[in-house]
Amino acid sequence: MSRSHKPSVFQVGKVRDDGHTVVISGWGLGLCAAACSCHRHPSAGNLAIAEDQAGGKLGLVSFADGGCDCCEAWTADELSAILRDFQTVAGLHVQEPLAG
Repeated sequence: MSRSHKPSVFQVGKVRDDGHTVVISGWGLGLCAAACSCHRHPSAGNLAIAEDQAGGKLGLVSFADGGCDCCEAWTADELSAILRDFQTVAGLHVQEPLAG
């Protein structure tokens, strides 16, 4: 297994796959761990999401000439795994009362 850098996820969305089409919606992405400036719009400074509907990927637009290699897009399978993990954690019952 190899590890790669991905954009951070700050909002969990949906992944729908009907066998022919993959629709990824509602996800919020932030900078990757490298936090390089290539993902920030040169004048506005904001981030933009890059969707590859044909390939089932979601990442960040690169404003660098020729693109960049600091991170790669999330695949639909990876986002589905995040959803499964999120649902598993949400379904856990707390054994001890929270402090405070």
